[in-house]
Amino acid sequence: MSNLPACPQCTLENTYPDGDNYVCPDCGFEWPQAAASEASDDAGGPVKDANGNPLADGDTVILIKDLKVKGSSIVLKKGTKIKGIRLPEGAGDHEVDCKTDQGAFMLKAEFMKKA
Repeated sequence: MSNLPACPQCTLENTYPDGDNYVCPDCGFEWPQAAASEASDDAGGPVKDANGNPLADGDTVILIKDLKVKGSSIVLKKGTKIKGIRLPEGAGDHEVDCKTDQGAFMLKAEFMKKA
């Protein structure tokens, strides 16, 4: 497999380079190769909360929204304080690993603010 980026518009991986751009033959979208390399560099940046504050291992956060847990009747309530978060590497789109009274969860940083 090639390591060309997926199309940012249709998310299909059938892209190819054409001069200074990448082209998606499925939807016809073109984007510069330089922008694709900058986006991949930003992916490894610091994890930020809903207010844009950087988070670190061991921080205490507060949920800013009620979160329903998939496959369960559990709801993590807005205002819940979570202590001692972890930021595991390569966790996909759920950046924060934490433990609450209801159990251990992987959450998105956009639903919490630093306490």
